Amino acid sequence: MTTTTPDKVASAPPKSAGPGPAEWLKENLFSSWFNTLLTIVVTAVLAIAFWNLLSWAFTSAQWQVIPNNLGLFMTGLYPREMHWRIWTLFGVVMTLAGVSWGTLTRGAASLMTRPMLIGLGIAIAALIIIPALPRGEEAPAFLLTPFAAAILIGLIVVAVAAAYIARSVTQKSPSIAQWLPLAWVLSYIVALWLIGGGLGIEEVRSNDWGGLVLTLLLAVTGIALCFPIGVILALGRRSDLPIVRWLSVAYIELVRGTPLIAILFMGQVMIPLFLPEGLRPDRIIRAVIALTLFSSAYLAENVRAGLQSVPRGQSEAAVSLGLNKPLTVAFIVLPQALKIAIPAIVGQFISLFQDTTLLATLGLIELLGISQSVLANPSYLGRYAEVYLFIGVIYWFFCYAMSLGSRRIEEQFNTGH
Repeated sequence: MTTTTPDKVASAPPKSAGPGPAEWLKENLFSSWFNTLLTIVVTAVLAIAFWNLLSWAFTSAQWQVIPNNLGLFMTGLYPREMHWRIWTLFGVVMTLAGVSWGTLTRGAASLMTRPMLIGLGIAIAALIIIPALPRGEEAPAFLLTPFAAAILIGLIVVAVAAAYIARSVTQKSPSIAQWLPLAWVLSYIVALWLIGGGLGIEEVRSNDWGGLVLTLLLAVTGIALCFPIGVILALGRRSDLPIVRWLSVAYIELVRGTPLIAILFMGQVMIPLFLPEGLRPDRIIRAVIALTLFSSAYLAENVRAGLQSVPRGQSEAAVSLGLNKPLTVAFIVLPQALKIAIPAIVGQFISLFQDTTLLATLGLIELLGISQSVLANPSYLGRYAEVYLFIGVIYWFFCYAMSLGSRRIEEQFNTGH
């Protein structure tokens, strides 16, 4: 018997470290004369565009329009003396956002990633710099004052603290995470109460709702309503009952073949015609109904694609175990279908959030509508680029947040495995 010593054992070949930066550039950008020429031209065009953008931003742009109208962008014509309600609501949302963040990342190696730290640093730096910007004499009373900036920084700290606490608690007791959706539902009810008033606090007319607050309210309401309707339509389209299937198909195809702006105008004009005389729904309610009806048809197709991707053997196995069809769909097929369709569903939610900009054409003063009102002020004529760039950044932030949340949910459910 031969004894092998460690120094005589053949060592495994080292793992390839991959190409370095120079090799990667040569392989992907400069592999031929045509790729080299294309890389140089594209880089030059991008560099010129970026330089012109920076030059405009630091020399020609008049950013004063943003801090001078920040209150209008956020809350529209909402009464100034009742802004404490918006701050309270923002505090509730930031706390729940932190709890959700900590819950979704409880299985990750770390709560804070490098991009997250950079984003938080930029946000805090902006909150410190914006109050120090010079203001003109025409500036309104409600601005991002040092006091308001301090509140926002405090809310960021609260969200981070809530995330750490939720992460620690749910790691020890994962069952607590199932109560998070209920908390969000209750926060929506609290939001409607705070914004609209009633039950002990003064009511505020819906005509005074506006800005980012109204945009978020419309988007969240539309998302909450279109999801169950879309799931029901998707199940109806796959139903064995002909009348249910035909009605579902007719609704989906009819709505998907009609532009959203047409549905919005019909909702504003035609919905009151189907109601008793004297009963005229609020414009915001009519807008929510139109958004919901439109988005639910597209969401139904996303869910149907997820249902079709579930292997038939799953249903057959459930039937062999004694489950009836409703239980099979509810507990076996639908959860798998929704998990598979998460990217498409979130994409539809992002589209709905962006579609709220069309409500400006109906006279609702959401974020884009209040921007048009600001640009109508003689003091800010021609400041289109600054204003639209600002609201574009706001829309990008919320859309990216939904996309990031979608990826976190996918990781949580291990949809890639």
